[in-house]
Amino acid sequence: GNSKVQEYRRSGDDPHDAIESSARTVIEIKHKANATHNGGQLQFGPDRLLYISTGDGGGSGDPDENAQDKRSLLGKILRIDPRQATGRGYRVPAGNPFVKRRGLAEIFSLGLRNPWRFSFDRATGNLVIADVGQASREEIDYLSPKDARGGNFGWDAFEGSKRFRSPDSSPPPDRHIKPIYEYRHAGGNCAIVGGYVVRDSRIESLFGRYLYADYCKGQLRSLIPRTYGGRDDRPLGISKAEVNSFGEDSEGRIYFASLATGKVFAILPE
Repeated sequence: GNSKVQEYRRSGDDPHDAIESSARTVIEIKHKANATHNGGQLQFGPDRLLYISTGDGGGSGDPDENAQDKRSLLGKILRIDPRQATGRGYRVPAGNPFVKRRGLAEIFSLGLRNPWRFSFDRATGNLVIADVGQASREEIDYLSPKDARGGNFGWDAFEGSKRFRSPDSSPPPDRHIKPIYEYRHAGGNCAIVGGYVVRDSRIESLFGRYLYADYCKGQLRSLIPRTYGGRDDRPLGISKAEVNSFGEDSEGRIYFASLATGKVFAILPE
C-alpha cells in the first residue's frame, strides 16, 4: 500500500504524548505493487528541510524501474518543506533539482534500492546513506548535500560498485555516485542498517567515526567516513540480534534498537 508521512501535535500536558486527533498527512507516496521497500528515514537537514528516503517499491531487481524513473517517488531521497504547507500539505523547495525540469519536483536524489536509514553528520552537514543491496553488496554513501542534489546512486544498473544485470535492469546512467564503502553478503551479512557519525566528545575512541550494523549478523561496526572513501572499518565488540535502527539525541548521544529484544540501547563512554 501507499506510504504516508504524517504530522502530529505534541500534548501540552505531556511532551512525550502525541495528540492522535491532530494527525495531518504531509505527503502520500504511491506504492502499489509489492509489500517491501517502503518508506524509510525522516530527517531534517541543516537547511531545516525534511528529507525522506524511499525504497524502490520491492520485487527482485526493481522490476518496475522505479529507482531510475524521475516520474516515481520510489527509490529516492525526497526533500520538502512541511512547515510551509500548500494545499497538498507541503511546499517544494525552489532549489530542488527537478523544479521546472523533467521529473517530479520532490526528488532530491535517485537511484537507490532501499535506503532504510540515512543521517546527517552534525559537524560537517554531510549526508550519509546506507543502501540495502539485493544479492551481494551493501553500500555506504557519504557526500555533501550539494553533491547529492540531483545525484544518481546507480541502482538498478549498479549494486554498490558492481554492475547489476537482470532482464529488467536499467542501462547505466551517464554518471553515478559510487559508494565510499561496501561489504559483501558473507559471514552472515544480509542488510545494512545505517547509523550516525559520532560527535559525542565523551566517546573519544569513536569520535568522528560512522556507526552502522547489519540486520542479520547483528554486529555493530564503525569506519572513518570521507567523501573520497571510507577507511579503517572495524567491529565495536557489540552484537545484538536484529539491529534495525539508530538514533541520535540533541547532545549527540547515539542509540540503537534491536527488533529481537524490543529494547533500545545507548552507546556510552567506556
